Amino acid sequence: MQLRYNDLGQPIGEPLPDWQACPKPEAKTLNGRFCRLVKLDIELHATALYQAFSLDKEGRNWTYLAYGPFDDFSAFKDWLVSDCQGSDPLFFTIIDINTGQPVGMTALMRIQPQHGSIEVGNVHFSPLMQQTPMATEAMYLLMAYAFEELGYRRYEWKCDSLNMPSKKAAERLGFQYEGTFRQAVVYNGRNRDTAWFSLLDAEWPGQKAKFERWLSADNFDKKGGQIVRLQEC
Repeated sequence: MQLRYNDLGQPIGEPLPDWQACPKPEAKTLNGRFCRLVKLDIELHATALYQAFSLDKEGRNWTYLAYGPFDDFSAFKDWLVSDCQGSDPLFFTIIDINTGQPVGMTALMRIQPQHGSIEVGNVHFSPLMQQTPMATEAMYLLMAYAFEELGYRRYEWKCDSLNMPSKKAAERLGFQYEGTFRQAVVYNGRNRDTAWFSLLDAEWPGQKAKFERWLSADNFDKKGGQIVRLQEC
């Protein structure tokens, strides 16, 4: 990229003369072939979500989250009420198209419309959706919403630097690793070095094509198994 300079001879960033702040996201329904994302409705979704998360008998999925596991349904519902009803983070429930049941949660957060930057976080997939097409499609639907409908420039993914499954997921989904913020967070009584990843608007069309190729019906056999991996699309 050719450097630009101001009148003082200092290098400066690329001009964005037509830039306007992005709209704030809404928890609208996002429909896919395998799953649907809807606004978190505590009365409708809490019981099924708690049951789905409870299938993780070891509590392995809670290790790198800043909340949970919860001792009982009442504690889980209290957390939903106190922490999950705002506009940032903006929580979605992930619904299995085949069963109509909630199987996971995620949120859009650290929303900065003036900069066109947004983060996906609070990703919690129950065993009912882990390693299924729903997991990939849910992330694709949110990306498409952020880039195509809302016009964001930057889409972020952050995780504990020791959370290898999350880091691998970010790379598989097309995010680029940007670095690690040391001693960035204290959670669950321990330190977290935070690994940062991002996907930019200019990178989205190529990644979108990969998602759509992978999610197409002809990429799955009769048992629902993938034929070609996302990384190979």
